Amino acid sequence: MGVRDIIEGKKQWRAHTARVKALPPDYQIVYKEIQRYIFKVGPIDLLDGHPLSGILDFFEEGVAAGKGVLGLIGDDVAAFCDDLLKDSRTYADIYQESISENPGTAGK
Repeated sequence: MGVRDIIEGKKQWRAHTARVKALPPDYQIVYKEIQRYIFKVGPIDLLDGHPLSGILDFFEEGVAAGKGVLGLIGDDVAAFCDDLLKDSRTYADIYQESISENPGTAGK
């Protein structure tokens, strides 16, 4: 990854965060919770890019349609995230596999 790639990545992230800031406050709160969840779980095998871009598009469509954010995703944000990432391999999966392969070595 070169310097130009890093700069381009930062530009894309700034544009992405500007779109998030343009959302209504309730959408922003839920988006940030989803973002926190995804960053914590860490999907690693994403064929279609990062899920946050798709969620942002989905939220913008919901705002345009005049729907509330919980009307789009339901009352349980974590369940929505779990369903979104259900077929993606995560860092948590890798950790679980490493624990089960080497029993008794977790504390060493």
